[in-house]
Amino acid sequence: MNLSNFSFEIPKSLIAFYPSWIRSQCRLMMINGYTGKISHGFFYNIINEINSDDLIIFNNTEVIPARLHGIKESGGKIEILLEKILNNNNILAYIKSSNPVKINSHLFFGKYNEIRGSIISYRNPFYEIKFNNQKVSSIYIFNKIGHIPLPPYIKRKNMKLDVNLYQTIYKKNLGSIAAPTAGLHFDLPLLESLYKKGVNVAFLTLHIGSGTFQPIRTMQIEKHIMHSEWVNISSELINKIKICKKKGGRVIAVGTSTLRALESAYNSISWNNSENYSQNTNIFIYPGYQHNVVDALITNFHFPESTLIMLVSSFLGYKNTINAYYEAIKKKYRFFSYGDAMYITYNKLAPYEKIKN
Repeated sequence: MNLSNFSFEIPKSLIAFYPSWIRSQCRLMMINGYTGKISHGFFYNIINEINSDDLIIFNNTEVIPARLHGIKESGGKIEILLEKILNNNNILAYIKSSNPVKINSHLFFGKYNEIRGSIISYRNPFYEIKFNNQKVSSIYIFNKIGHIPLPPYIKRKNMKLDVNLYQTIYKKNLGSIAAPTAGLHFDLPLLESLYKKGVNVAFLTLHIGSGTFQPIRTMQIEKHIMHSEWVNISSELINKIKICKKKGGRVIAVGTSTLRALESAYNSISWNNSENYSQNTNIFIYPGYQHNVVDALITNFHFPESTLIMLVSSFLGYKNTINAYYEAIKKKYRFFSYGDAMYITYNKLAPYEKIKN
């Protein structure tokens, strides 16, 4: 399957640089996966699509202030984006610099350049950096002087508001480089409505890595190697899913990260044994994939040529997805992380759909 199958233009005027003032009042496109029928509403209408015997699952990861600005020994400016915390003092990170950085050189951070880091090694495309202050941990440094890593297309400086706006209201486990953006649409009144309706609510954790911002660089999407991310799903949740399915209820995933986590667990020994699933995953879901767990998906409008739109296409069907995106452009929906949302049901015929290259 060619990358060009997922190539189309999004008008710049439709890119959202700020979220809706009230989270649940963004727009919502609802798509029936079987018929392809599209309807329109507001996100708070999602309560009408979810039944009391359904199980809705959220990703409760919390975004790290993962971007640091600093200088090299030469005085040149640098920017680093955290990928992974290795231990108390060592991290893996992207380094953005006008000139290449050297192994064993030093970097300086903080208002008075009081925090020093040393470049230990290069692990393409990341650098291992060791912070030299043994008294404070790397996570403390990021929490103290780091910036929320807004997506690269948002060409503006971080604002204090972003610290809260780019987090879900149910965040719990620190470790993500990007927000699980489908969850940004939920506010407390909407969550309370779910509980009052008797909907089963559950949580898992997938720490989204910086690779989510990276484009696919292979013309054939099957050759793309997905980045690795850490997942934790409890045995209790696996049992809840099995009970929900047995009783005829539906599993509703909030976000592509939640869906990927669930499919990763399903394809493991942990699922059959109803054991905790806690490990890294690099599952890449694209058209042709047979979904096993999720019956409905809440998601945002994603970038063309991204792994996220490919996952949506595998779930909704390629034709349905492309039609929905052109309808969204026509109706002037807001796109990407701070944009509007989709509620889609699984198209069981999607894995068999023929797509012309």
